[in-house]
Amino acid sequence: MPRRREFLAAAGMGLLGGLSGCTASMERHGIVATEEDPESRSRTGSLTGRDSTADAAEDASPPGLGSAATELYHETITSVVGILVYDESGRAATGSGFVTGLGPGGPHVVTNQHVVAPGNRFQIRFQGNEWRAGDIVGTDVYSDLAVLRPTDRPSFAASLDWADTDPEPPIGTDVLAIGSPFGLGGSASAGIISGVDRLLAAPNNFSIPDAVQTDAALNPGNSGGPIVTADGTVAAVASSAGGENIGFGISAALSNRVVPSLIADGEFRHSYMGVGIREVTPTAADAYELDDVGGLIVTNVVDSGPSEGVLEGSTDERVVDGVRVFVGGDVIVGIGGEPVEVQADLSNYLALETSPGDTVPVTVIRDGERTTVDLTLGRRPQP
Repeated sequence: MPRRREFLAAAGMGLLGGLSGCTASMERHGIVATEEDPESRSRTGSLTGRDSTADAAEDASPPGLGSAATELYHETITSVVGILVYDESGRAATGSGFVTGLGPGGPHVVTNQHVVAPGNRFQIRFQGNEWRAGDIVGTDVYSDLAVLRPTDRPSFAASLDWADTDPEPPIGTDVLAIGSPFGLGGSASAGIISGVDRLLAAPNNFSIPDAVQTDAALNPGNSGGPIVTADGTVAAVASSAGGENIGFGISAALSNRVVPSLIADGEFRHSYMGVGIREVTPTAADAYELDDVGGLIVTNVVDSGPSEGVLEGSTDERVVDGVRVFVGGDVIVGIGGEPVEVQADLSNYLALETSPGDTVPVTVIRDGERTTVDLTLGRRPQP
């Protein structure tokens, strides 16, 4: 892997940054809206492809300085696309995406669900100002992933490979985020993977598990673009920004589960337990007389859900040291033979290892005793 100083120097030589957000009513969708004719901006390199920004970066880089990131950029940019999303009123917004070979039927374009959600017509711009119409193949709001099928994909737009997920790229791995921040196509920003196993908000109080955190600059319009490692593989699909130097992407591991299903079936079926949970805090551990802080309190069990009659929800609340805590319910400490310390442990296992209909052993502490029950998972309700 290139030295980090060399890697970061390259990205600083004129390659710009990338991800979520927008204007007016589309701001919440993490894409960039534009009032002008978006296709007229192609001469200035507004979406993706070989534009003035990329050319300037290549010309400005002196020999031996920043060659690692520059080479990585040019190895991957032909697979990165800009996406124009038109809503019913004809208003356009931009997002990003990239070509993947996952699933049947040849290469497709991966992006975010929130990029395509406001639209009913899509245009995909490949490098060199090559435009293609695109059709939605499948979307999944619970992973914020979507797949488009372009018409007559250019032959130069090869599929990007995904990063190894066993194990996943660790914290400190150098990455490059490529996309169209603010409509500035072919932009790149460098950083590292600064966190793993993050939980992102999803509808109905669910979470997107196994998210990757990065300090690479992510700005409005980069949603759906790839976050690639130094070997050119995709570690995550850029999804959202949480603040300065904090951005998030959908992990390669989750994408590798969801995307093939979207291509084959148009949807992905998420496993569902039908419980409310809260992490055990030191105060809750005192209330339950637990030796260790860790595990998930079952606060409630959904009526007629998969866990009804299998898991027990909290029956009361108690004030401990001035803090109100749920008491009387099961405390989940394991699933499928894997320990559960925090919510991410449970969410990651359900998303990456199970499917609706699977029966899994769940280890709980009930009335002070450790026991294991078998739970048949259901399918998560539609948002």
